[in-house]
Amino acid sequence: MDAGDALQLARAQFGLNIAFHILFPAINIALAWYLIGFRVTYARTRDPRWLATYRLWVKIFALTFAMGVVSGITMSFQFGTNWPGYMMNVGNIAGPLLGYEVLTAFFLEATFLGVMLFGMERVSTRVHILCAVLVAVGTTLSSFWILALNSWMQTPAGHVMDGDALIAGDWLQVIFNPSFPYRFTHMMLASGLTASFLVAGLSAWRLLKDAADEGAASTLRAGALAAALLAPLQIFVGDLHGLNTLEHQPAKIAAVEAIWQTGKGVPLVLFAIPNQLTGRNDFAIEVPKLASFVLKHDFDAELQGLDAFAPDHPPVAPVFFAFRIMVGMGMLMLALAWFGAWRLRKGAPPRWLLWCFAGMTFSGWIATLAGWIVTEMGRQPWLVTGILRTADAAGSVAEASLGASFTGYVIVYGVMLLAYMVVLTHMAGEGAKA
Repeated sequence: MDAGDALQLARAQFGLNIAFHILFPAINIALAWYLIGFRVTYARTRDPRWLATYRLWVKIFALTFAMGVVSGITMSFQFGTNWPGYMMNVGNIAGPLLGYEVLTAFFLEATFLGVMLFGMERVSTRVHILCAVLVAVGTTLSSFWILALNSWMQTPAGHVMDGDALIAGDWLQVIFNPSFPYRFTHMMLASGLTASFLVAGLSAWRLLKDAADEGAASTLRAGALAAALLAPLQIFVGDLHGLNTLEHQPAKIAAVEAIWQTGKGVPLVLFAIPNQLTGRNDFAIEVPKLASFVLKHDFDAELQGLDAFAPDHPPVAPVFFAFRIMVGMGMLMLALAWFGAWRLRKGAPPRWLLWCFAGMTFSGWIATLAGWIVTEMGRQPWLVTGILRTADAAGSVAEASLGASFTGYVIVYGVMLLAYMVVLTHMAGEGAKA
C-alpha cells in the first residue's frame, strides 16, 4: 500500500464528510433566528399567514437539523478511524470543546425543537417563543464551540506541555485565540447570508407558482432585506479576517494570492493558473502593486511569498481558485440583494427577478464551501499549526477500505443531498399552509 495514496484518500473522505455536514449548520444557525421573527410576528399580529409561514419553516429547520445530526455523527467516528493521532496528541483540548458542542446541540436544540414542532397548542405563547429562542441560542453556542476548536487548530494559543501531554494552560486563551473573533463573526454572517438566500429563493420559487401568495411575498422581502444588510458587513469582516490571517498564517495568504516569491510592490493576481511544478503563474492577469496595497496599505510593502515557507506550504491552485469563487459569489449575492431589496420596495417583482432569486437559493452553500476549502487546505501541511502535521495524525486503515468507503459516502451523500433539495423545493412549491 502506498502510504501517500492512503493519506490522500483519508483526507478526501473526511473532506467530503465535513463539506456535506457544514451545509446544514450553515443554514440552521441563522434560520433559527428567522423562526423567532416569524413566531413573534404571528403572536403580535395573529395573522394566519405568519402562522402558516412559521409552520412551513420550522419543518424545513427540523429536516435540516436532522441532516446535520446524521452527517455529524458519521464525521465524528472518523476522528477515530482516519485520524487517531489527532485525539492522541491534542485530545485534551479538542475533547472538551467537542463535548460542549454536543451538549448544546442536543440538550438545547433537540429538546426544545420538539416543543417548537409539536407544542404550540400545549404550552403558552411565551413558553413557545422561549423555546424558539433556546433553540436559536443552542445553534449559535454549538457553532461557537466548533469554531473555537477550529480556530485553535489554525492559530493555537493557551496550551502547555505537561510531561508528554499537551493540555490547556489557559482555557480563555485556547477559546479566544487570535483568529477566533474573526472566524466566528465571519461564519455567523455567512450563515445569515446562506439562510437569507434560502428564504428568499424558496419564497421566489413559490411566487413563480402562485403570485398571489402574500406569505411568500413577505418572506421574500425579509430574506432580500436581510441579505442586503449582511452582505456588506461580510465583506468588511472578511477583509479584517484576511489581515488577521496575514499576521498569523502568512503561508495561507501567499497561497490565496499565488505569491511565489517574496518581494516588494507585489501585484494582485486577478486570474491565473498556478503552476506548482514551475513555481509561477501561467496566463496571469495582474494589477501591479495592488496586493501590497490591499494587504498592507502600502503600494511598496513587502509580502512573503511561498518561497519563504518551502517546502511546507499549502497547495496553491485549490486555495487560489476557491478564494476567487468565494469572492465572486459574494459579489453576486451583494448585487442581487441590493437590487432586489430596492425593487421589492416598489411593489410586486417581475418574474425575471423571481427567477434570479430562485436560482440563487443555494448560493450561500457555494460561497461557504469555497471559504471552507481556503480555510482547511490553506492550513496544510498542518492539522494543528506548528503542533501536529496531517500526515502524523493519519491512521492505518488500508487503502482499499478507504477507497470503498469513500465511494459509498459519495453515492449516499449525493442521493441524500438531491433528496433534501427536492423536498425543500416541493415544500416551497406547495406553499405555507396553516
